[in-house]
Amino acid sequence: MKNILLNTFFVLFIFVICTIDGIAQKNTVLIAYHSVNGHTAQMAKAIQKGIVESSDIKVIMKPANEVSTQELLDASAIIIGSPVYNANPSPEILSFIKSWPFEGQPLKNKLGAVFVTAGGLSSGEELVQSSLLHAMMVYGMIVIGGDDWKSSFGASGIHQEDKYNSKELDPYFLDKGYQLGKRLMEVLKKMH
Repeated sequence: MKNILLNTFFVLFIFVICTIDGIAQKNTVLIAYHSVNGHTAQMAKAIQKGIVESSDIKVIMKPANEVSTQELLDASAIIIGSPVYNANPSPEILSFIKSWPFEGQPLKNKLGAVFVTAGGLSSGEELVQSSLLHAMMVYGMIVIGGDDWKSSFGASGIHQEDKYNSKELDPYFLDKGYQLGKRLMEVLKKMH
């Protein structure tokens, strides 16, 4: 009788640990980005702030070239950030996407969002956002944009034009990032 109770307790203990581990994996958001001059990293931090202030969900934020395949697979949401290079994502971000596992669609139904930084207005931000969103859709991900029509494709910021010529992104653009993080959490909570 004692062995049956111990075995039952052990099985229940393992079940609880596995359930907690599964919940933790479902509640992870990955923010992967490429940043040369720090602008894209600033936007990533604003998005992270919007996520953590909206929930207790774990956020992994790191340069895309440091992301492991396991981190990608374990995340329930993936947010990609890129600088704009001649109206295209940076080669580092394209390489990151190319490295994603495709066979068997392991990223299918994960939530996805994007953000970009560019030198000036109309320098390709929406083209890059669309390109990244299209890539996510090819992998079967569910993609979202920002919280209103002024950030339909995600968050974006500029840093080399007129009053926005600065080493720091303007608070207006950082708020777009913050709102994207907040919206992503709202949608993620509804999905789980």
